[in-house]
Amino acid sequence: MLDSTRLNPAEEIVLGRDFMTLSQHVLSQVGTFSPAAYDLSALMGRIGLAGKTIARHLSRAGLVENVLGVTGEVNVQGEAVKNMDRYANRVFLRAFEQSGLVCRLASEEMEKPYYIPENCPIGRYTLLYDPIDGSSNIDVNLAIGSIFSIRQQEGNDESGEALDLLQAGRKQIGAGYILYGTSTMLVYSLGKGVHAFTLDPSIGEFILSQENIHMPTKGSIYSVNEGNFWQWQEPMREYVRHMHSQAGNTARYSGALVADIHRILFQGGIFLYPGTVGHEDGKLRLLYESAPLAFLIEQAGGRATTGTQEILDVIPDRLHTRTPLIIGSVENVKEVESFLI
Repeated sequence: MLDSTRLNPAEEIVLGRDFMTLSQHVLSQVGTFSPAAYDLSALMGRIGLAGKTIARHLSRAGLVENVLGVTGEVNVQGEAVKNMDRYANRVFLRAFEQSGLVCRLASEEMEKPYYIPENCPIGRYTLLYDPIDGSSNIDVNLAIGSIFSIRQQEGNDESGEALDLLQAGRKQIGAGYILYGTSTMLVYSLGKGVHAFTLDPSIGEFILSQENIHMPTKGSIYSVNEGNFWQWQEPMREYVRHMHSQAGNTARYSGALVADIHRILFQGGIFLYPGTVGHEDGKLRLLYESAPLAFLIEQAGGRATTGTQEILDVIPDRLHTRTPLIIGSVENVKEVESFLI
């Protein structure tokens, strides 16, 4: 007589994976059941909650008001604020209010950090984030993302200067992104590898879909906005000419940093956002974009540099410091550097 309670090996693997939620995985990564471990698990759960809320709102774009289009405002970066920028920023703030997990949140949409005084006596962490990356893609229904960085809370500076955040990216204790595409995915690292989760809308949970991701050491994809070609320094132009001359190279650029990094993480290659004439520091924000993604890519076996310095070694001089970014597979980054010498 067959035992209906037993599963074959393939079914056991799938079932085990299907039951590994984001919060469970964080606890397994930390390796203890201490209060600090549960706080990290809860923090990642709140990030996941923000991602699920944003994904649901995006799924109704075009059907409800204030999803598409601009607000008419300009943010601290001097950029037009999209309705989704403002909504997503508010979602992250609301997700952490009264959570007891973070003392403050810092976003590229806010001039200064947002303090939660009632959390500060017990909140161990600061969350830095880009609520919506790739805003130009929203109104045409292309992939966009959110980027996050977790740092240990240091001090209790409520002046808004947040000087303790002006430290190298190696001070991060975790980082990741949420990709809103054909499915919603959350990719994160706590310094013990890179792990991907896919949102199952039927149960409302992020479920482990790939663990310990290792990116290829070299890839054929290069991702860069070639519309800026004549604004780059000559060494960067020469590198792109070199890529044009080599058979097998493939250009892929989506206009959303998260989407391009996600492709390179799994398929290998290089993403570039160099400085331009008059904007030598480039466009990307160090604390909210470059450093978290560099943390993630290094954990997956890749590299990230400004062209002269490892991204995770760059010390910002202000909260919204910008930096050039060369990030991807080790051999591809090395090849770009050979043109910059």
